[in-house]
Amino acid sequence: MNTNGIGNTYAAQAVAQSAAAAQVKDSTKVTMNRGQKEIGEPKLSKKAQKYYDQLKKKFSNMDFILVSADMKEEAEANAGKYGSNKSLIVLIDDEKIEKMAEDAQYREKYEKVLRGATTQFAQMKQDLGSNADNVKAFGMKVNDNGTASYFAVIDKSLATQKKRIEEKAEKNREDKKKAEQQERKDKLDGKYSDSAKDEVTVTASSWDELLKKINDTIGEWYGNSVRTQEESWVGQQFDYTI
Repeated sequence: MNTNGIGNTYAAQAVAQSAAAAQVKDSTKVTMNRGQKEIGEPKLSKKAQKYYDQLKKKFSNMDFILVSADMKEEAEANAGKYGSNKSLIVLIDDEKIEKMAEDAQYREKYEKVLRGATTQFAQMKQDLGSNADNVKAFGMKVNDNGTASYFAVIDKSLATQKKRIEEKAEKNREDKKKAEQQERKDKLDGKYSDSAKDEVTVTASSWDELLKKINDTIGEWYGNSVRTQEESWVGQQFDYTI
């Protein structure tokens, strides 16, 4: 009896199963396709792809990530992996892009939200003061009903590092530079963890609510010592409505 054929079949099945498992495991990672960031396996028609390229160019100060419809919840849950606090992450699913490409009224409604977010994001970062340094990523998404929701990923290790630097610098202002260098060395030595347990994602239905949640979260961790008294006053009168 020739068992080579059976053995080859089993080997092929094992390879296929391993590949399938790896695909599931990596499904929430950002992949690059056609020069764009994607989560899952989003599909766009030629017309929608053309419009999406125009949209990214029009709002070039934002970091767009195209999400397949079945990965929307996972994308927001893992938002900290996809960007930095330098630009605003915009999670947008392929179904919305298709509709925006076809429906001018729907497209204008969505783009109005994006235009407002450009100004609001810059203002919120200013109002956060030094607390903005503790945010790993800022993001937004437009919901199915056309309203927007916002999120921020706060990194506890960044706040810890900042507080330690400030405490050392307070003892001796002339040694601030030396203290910062020591903190960087400590982090390289593994004294500060970047694990998921050090990150908290807060979500909000408005910029004003997001600002409050960020400050409240950092305040709960370290009290008012993280922010100066002047910084705690900033942003109280700004209108974040579009």
